[in-house]
This record gives sequence, C-alpha cells and structure tokens, in this order.
Amino acid sequence: MTDPTPRRMHLGLFLLGTGSHVAGWRMPGAVDSFQDLSAIQEIARTAERGCFDLIFVGDNLYADPAAHPSYTLRLEPLTLLAALATTTRHIGLGATVSTTYADPFTVARAFASLDHISGGRAAWNAVTTANPATAANFGTTHPDHARRYERAGEFLDVVRGLWDGWADDAVVADRASGLYIDPAGLRALDHDGPFFTVKGPLNIGRAPQGRPIVLQAGGSEAGLDLAARTADVVFSVVQDLDEARAAYAALKGRLPAHGRRPQDVTVLPGVMPVVGRTEREAFDTLAQLQGFVGERNALALLSDRLGQDMSAYDLDGPVPDIALPDSYHSFARVMLAKARREGMTLRDLYNLTAAARGHWVLCGSAETVADTLQHWFETGAADGFNIMPPYFHDGFTAFVDLVVPLLQERGLFRREYPGTTLRDTLGLARPERA
Repeated sequence: MTDPTPRRMHLGLFLLGTGSHVAGWRMPGAVDSFQDLSAIQEIARTAERGCFDLIFVGDNLYADPAAHPSYTLRLEPLTLLAALATTTRHIGLGATVSTTYADPFTVARAFASLDHISGGRAAWNAVTTANPATAANFGTTHPDHARRYERAGEFLDVVRGLWDGWADDAVVADRASGLYIDPAGLRALDHDGPFFTVKGPLNIGRAPQGRPIVLQAGGSEAGLDLAARTADVVFSVVQDLDEARAAYAALKGRLPAHGRRPQDVTVLPGVMPVVGRTEREAFDTLAQLQGFVGERNALALLSDRLGQDMSAYDLDGPVPDIALPDSYHSFARVMLAKARREGMTLRDLYNLTAAARGHWVLCGSAETVADTLQHWFETGAADGFNIMPPYFHDGFTAFVDLVVPLLQERGLFRREYPGTTLRDTLGLARPERA
C-alpha cells in the first residue's frame, strides 16, 4: 500500500540581519543592521509568505570586531523571537541558547514561554558553544569537547523533564469550587546529577506543543549521538552530494537504537543560494559579493573556523595538514575534506569561508537551484534545507519569489501551512507527557 501523503520538503530560514555572506550588507540597498526590528519583521513576513517551516536565529556570547557583523552586533535571540511571535501567525521561531553557559530551569521556562506567546511555534537550538572566547564573559574556563557534550546530555534531559512537569489539564480554574490548579497535575523533577540539581516543576504550564522543538547542529560523534537521542531537527554542514547522502544515512541509522523512526528527525543542510533570473545574473551577483571581501576579514573567519591562526601560511599554497580543532568540529572537518578532495589552495578555502562560513554555496538560475535542491531531496541527502540568504532583502526575495514557486509546482513544497504549531508543520506528533 502506498503512502497517500507525499513526502514534502522542509525549509528553514537561517536569519542573519546583514546576510550570511560576510559582506552582504555592502550590496546596494541591503539591510546593514541586525538590530533593526522593522527590517527583521519584514524578513519574517517574507519567510511566512514563502511558507517556510521556521526562522532560526543563531547566537554567540562575545564580541569580535573581525568576525561576521551579525555575530558581533545583534539582538538577543529570545527577545527578538518574542517580538516576531506577535507579528507572524504560522512560521516556527527557533533560537540558540548554550548548554554550557546557561542553566536548564531558565532555558525550559523561556522556551515554554515563547511557545505560549507564539501559540506553539517555539524551537530551541541546543548548542555546546564551540568558541573558548566565550568563557571570559562568564568568569570561568571553557570545558573541552567531551565535557561540553556530557553536560549537554544532562541539560537536555533536565529541560525535557521540566517541560513534562505539568499535565495538560493541571490548570482547572473552576470558579464554582475555587480550585485553580489541580496539585495532582504537577510533579517535581527532583533531578540530582553530575552537573545540575533541579527540583522543579516550572512555574509555567505545559507548552502548546507539549515540548518545544529541539534543534541541533553538532557534527562530531558526540554531537550526532546526542542529536539521534534528543533532536527533532538537525542542521548539517555539507559541501558534496555523496558526503551529504552518507551523513544523512548515518544519522538516520542511529535513530532505532533510541526507539526512534527516520521520520522523527528532519535533516536540513545549510545552503547559501545565490539566485538569478539567468545563470549570468546569479554569477554576477556572487562576483559582486566576493569583490567586497577583504583578505583580513576572510582570513579571520577561516582562522576562527579552523581553530588556529592561518595567517602564517602561504595563501596560494596547498591547505596545510592540520588537526581538527576542539571548536567548530564539523565545519573544519567538512571544509578540510573538500579542500583536499579538490586540491584547493588556502586562498580558495578562505574565499569559500567568506562566502558562507563553510556552508554550501549554490549559485545559478531559479531553475538550476530548484533542480539541485530537488535532486538532493529525492536522492537521500536531505529532508529539506536551511536557507542562508547572502543578503536581505533582495537576496532572500529572489529565492522566495523565483525558487519556491517552482518547488510548489513540482509538488515538492507546501502552498499553505498544515496546522497551527511548528510540530504540525514538521509533521511531528505532539508528545505524551513522559
């Protein structure tokens, strides 16, 4: 018997106000601030018009003037998404909060609040925080990779336990009897572990989604294990179709060990589409963007992603044989593998990094972009894509107005939202209270 519901593509918007390209803000008429709420609201309306599953706002916890502008100067993500919740109706709202530099009770409460405010559209990107520069802002030292993931595993268990602290019918609000909360509908967590001691319950009722969606992006073995156990959506870093297929199959293959099915986790590779009405127009746009890239900025980004200072190496020589860093493990692994596979120079590699910070760049006409995304989707490389526009607004509206209609005409992407919550959009059931 065939499945009456065809498999549909999912699309996320990776939102950086100045665009994913490091110099996107320099394009004529482009948004040049990630602190302009009116501009961000317009971006959100465009994403919702395009029926995107969710908007995703990453984060970091330190300021580096040499880094990408939207990582150094930005609104705090949860505050921003609470504002967007009041100006959107359907689109999911995801934000990064660190498991290394936050506490589970506050995170559980904040995302439950966002879920209530948005009517069931909240998503938490649980990250362990790769960059050690963060530690100085919290008066501590940065844990190593293994320790960060040990803490993250317990952190997620506590948060999910707190989300299940209230029964759906615990709030009675019976005017006749005067009973407001049924005590039998609440339970303490009473967690006492290696990293956290948390009694619970939360002082907010069960979220509309039951539990907000969990996003993750770790590419190391520890990261993939955690994602297989706890994530609803996984953002991946890819550069090559065969590599993407292998990574997709490997992650899906981990799910049965945790009692989960392949359809329980949505895999969205990151892609920066540079879209034109013709191939020439698209490549002219990319050339214009790359023409804005200064050597200092590109090398700073590359050094950050590879975890060491790359300025001492010959830019026109081969990419040096360096060890994977303790930070940004998956980015470094993918970029170094691509460089060695294609015989790239260090200059080639930093140009790639400047374009999309290590993510896949897809440049071409709307038909070429749609054809490529369809091929990846239909051949086991992705469940959809995390779209990373090079700049706003034109760099995003080109995708929404030119590519999305082609995907819809081919029956690959929705024309309207299927329900009211992000779980509805992702095709995920509301979880029972554990």
